[in-house]
Amino acid sequence: MKGFIDNSTGVILAGGENRRMPVIKAFIRVEGRAIIDRSITLMRRLFNEVFIVTNQPELYIHLDAVLLGDGYDVRGPMTGILTALINTSHDWVFVTACDMPFIDEEVIRYLAMRRDGYLAVLPQDEPLFAFYSRRLIQPMERAVVSGRRGIRDFLEGKRVKYISKKEIAGIGDGERVFVNLNTPDDVYAFVGSKGPDHQRRL
Repeated sequence: MKGFIDNSTGVILAGGENRRMPVIKAFIRVEGRAIIDRSITLMRRLFNEVFIVTNQPELYIHLDAVLLGDGYDVRGPMTGILTALINTSHDWVFVTACDMPFIDEEVIRYLAMRRDGYLAVLPQDEPLFAFYSRRLIQPMERAVVSGRRGIRDFLEGKRVKYISKKEIAGIGDGERVFVNLNTPDDVYAFVGSKGPDHQRRL
């Protein structure tokens, strides 16, 4: 048993607008379970504190995780990351999106080992599968309040460890870990079904 990742909170961002999917993405079934259930189970193995950031708490209250609403009325995932950073009891948060069904324990642990000396650790072009330090709270808060919502732009010029997807591909389920389900076509392509069971909320 490897135990919890030190000094970190696990965070699932469930605040997307869901415009391209006819159902709530977090509840799409993958291998017999809703994505959000799969993610919560994995997060609880890795972190002793787990948050879901959402502005629809009524959908997730049954999951027995701490629910947080956005601290600022500014739409976008950076607001959710900031909310988690402000509320964590640890120095780091690991964030993932609620529509990523194949997040992988070994990959997350690998990212955690690369944190020393950095303010964020993320795979190239994947800011929603990443570790963020609480030392980012003040600059991130300024960015959110000023209306800047792009995470990639925000991270420019900061001490960020970027890890190539090629490097991650050989770790755990690294070939699938970045899959996210944004459209019904994605569900068909990656889950292998377009039937009603995948288009129905639990």
